[in-house]
Amino acid sequence: MSAVTISDREFGQFQKLIYQLAGISLSPAKKALVSGRLAKRLAQHRLGSYGDYFNLLTAGNGATELQVAVDLLTTNETYFFREPKHFDFLRTQVLGRHRAGNLFRVWSAACASGEEPYSIAMVLADHFGGGPWEVVASDISTRMLEKARAGHYSTDRTEGISREHLSRYCLKGVGSQENTLLVEEKLRGRVSFMQVNLNQPLPQLGGFDVIFLRNVMIYFNRETKCQIVRRMLSQLKPGGHFLIGHSESLNGVDDTLQPLAPSIYRKS
Repeated sequence: MSAVTISDREFGQFQKLIYQLAGISLSPAKKALVSGRLAKRLAQHRLGSYGDYFNLLTAGNGATELQVAVDLLTTNETYFFREPKHFDFLRTQVLGRHRAGNLFRVWSAACASGEEPYSIAMVLADHFGGGPWEVVASDISTRMLEKARAGHYSTDRTEGISREHLSRYCLKGVGSQENTLLVEEKLRGRVSFMQVNLNQPLPQLGGFDVIFLRNVMIYFNRETKCQIVRRMLSQLKPGGHFLIGHSESLNGVDDTLQPLAPSIYRKS
């Protein structure tokens, strides 16, 4: 079967669909990405065009395949201790000021395959040990959440983890698992994973001391950014910290947070 090309009209259909479902704005430059990520699904269903696949997704019985498509189109790159200044800030400026004995909670939103929440968990475990703390991690992709819960990674994805953290919180694969790493069970147990669509009303997750929403807003238009940030801030405690990606900004999105440093904000 020859390769199927995606027309501008068909790409426009997927642009509208992913915006409606997840609030993500796909620029025309993403046309090749959409085509590449969905090509195997066309082959799987023996479909002759992307329009046929779109019709499958929007049919009344297409919910399962729709989740597959959303998973494929919303997967983002991540790695352990990405943007390390945020973890330094958490370690040196936030944790030391937390009142001992009180539950400390962090939300890792759009956690993808789990490297971010496990990085956060390592920092919290260093500070609190077995004390009262938890990490809530969410993503729209069920496929990514399944991978994140497993905590099993190839070693080429673990360069950001220090030797101390590797020895303390990770198990090195042997035999058939050589060149892989498993986050140890005790640390995995402190991270709760759940599916959350940031573009819809949020579940009541409780108050958080820190929220990580990094390298996600680049996919949203300004109106969607405003709505998402407003909903998330309702679950951030007064005095809590809100962290975004270094390439992102809240200019024109929110004026209620106090900027402490580029990409680091505090709720009054």
